[in-house]
Amino acid sequence: MNHWTRALNAARGTVNKSPLETIPSSEWKRKMLLAEHSPIRLVKLFYTWNGIKRWVSTHFVRHKFGIEHFVSTQRSDRTGIPRDELRQDELSVHSFEANAQAIINISRKRLCAQASLETRQAWIEFLTSIKEDEPELYSVCVPECIYRGFCPEIKPCGYSETEAYQKRLKEYRGI
Repeated sequence: MNHWTRALNAARGTVNKSPLETIPSSEWKRKMLLAEHSPIRLVKLFYTWNGIKRWVSTHFVRHKFGIEHFVSTQRSDRTGIPRDELRQDELSVHSFEANAQAIINISRKRLCAQASLETRQAWIEFLTSIKEDEPELYSVCVPECIYRGFCPEIKPCGYSETEAYQKRLKEYRGI
């Protein structure tokens, strides 16, 4: 069963409606994603970065709710290289399965201009990969300042004071 159909039927069950065998409309998906209702946790995606710097991978491993990470090992008995000799800029394989809620949450932090450029680029790569198949999810993946309507950072980058910010905020809100 399609993950969106499962989400639809979970939502229908909460209001005592019978399940359907249809994929919900784009409008329904976007409303559920913006409202962040619990059935969006049934929408799950899998992705792999082949060749991500270990220190960038570490930034993503810090996200732990609604996501499961699978990162290539640094164990000496598996790699044949003493772990203390491994550089953090060496490339590794990092796969993950994440639900829609986790993807929204990670986007809030990793799309922020205060996030490292390499980490932001890796997350944009993932989001670009889902844009065609999951346009509604893609459309709600925004930095914290857009999500909240203001910048909560201790040292803001200044983006929230620009016309471009105001335009993007309106687009996000559907105004």
